[in-house]
Amino acid sequence: MRDHAALAREVIDANLYLALGTADADGKPWVSPVYFVPDEYRRFYWASSPTTRHSQNLAVRSAVSLAIFDSSVAVGKAQAVYVEATAAQVPDDELEPAAAIYNSRLDEGRGFELDELRGDGLFRLYRATATEHSVLIRGGDPEYGTGADSRLVISLD
Repeated sequence: MRDHAALAREVIDANLYLALGTADADGKPWVSPVYFVPDEYRRFYWASSPTTRHSQNLAVRSAVSLAIFDSSVAVGKAQAVYVEATAAQVPDDELEPAAAIYNSRLDEGRGFELDELRGDGLFRLYRATATEHSVLIRGGDPEYGTGADSRLVISLD
């Protein structure tokens, strides 16, 4: 029996970018690739300008979806993690520890100083907190396959 939670952790750990799905006040969807840093597989951090479309969408609608996958694998070999979450800009009073988490995965000298993420800084730090995780189940999976690709909800607690 495959350990789907372990697989999800491996996919999250192995990838640097996720597809961030947001929607505006009218529900019009938008997807953006963002560099991310996971925190205990429940929280996902990224830095963006508050003027980007996805950041503007978060200001009016906190529900997001995330897809994490390696797009370089051969067709039929994909593994993916899907996350339903709520997201928002990290408040200034939580910025120091959150920035330390975000900077921990970056090469030395590439991280953000706190002042770059607040006040007159061009960027803000955002956090998505997972409400549900699921993994891709390929149609031919011997245990869970149905002939067509599907998702299996998992727990990463």
